[in-house]
Amino acid sequence: MFRKNIIFEKEQCKYDDEAKVYLGNQQKTQQLLNKARKKAQRKKGNLGEAWNKLQLFIDLVKAYSKGEYRNVSTKTIITVIVALLYFVSPLDLIPDFIIGFGFIDDAAMIGYTLKKISTEIDLFSEWKKSRNF
Repeated sequence: MFRKNIIFEKEQCKYDDEAKVYLGNQQKTQQLLNKARKKAQRKKGNLGEAWNKLQLFIDLVKAYSKGEYRNVSTKTIITVIVALLYFVSPLDLIPDFIIGFGFIDDAAMIGYTLKKISTEIDLFSEWKKSRNF
């Protein structure tokens, strides 16, 4: 378990600087969200339970970038953007073109990210429900 965390931390670090660029660029963020939505829709069956969590990540970044929801740390937003960048990248730990296995690492990264930010994502989820977002 600990070794798996180290692997995901290293992968997240690869995208950290790129994720910071998205914070101040709503157009670039929207492009990332569109890419993530399209890929998620195509691969919905392969993602299993991670699909709903991915949708929550997309909604969080969308609400944050529009200024609708700011009750989240910058570190958390960067972490979620990193997870989305990892998800849309075709070349990650297990490349997406490997049929049947290419999304295992994506789903695992989503789960790992969710664990890291569980408190803040729970608060966002409650906010989202209260606003019918």
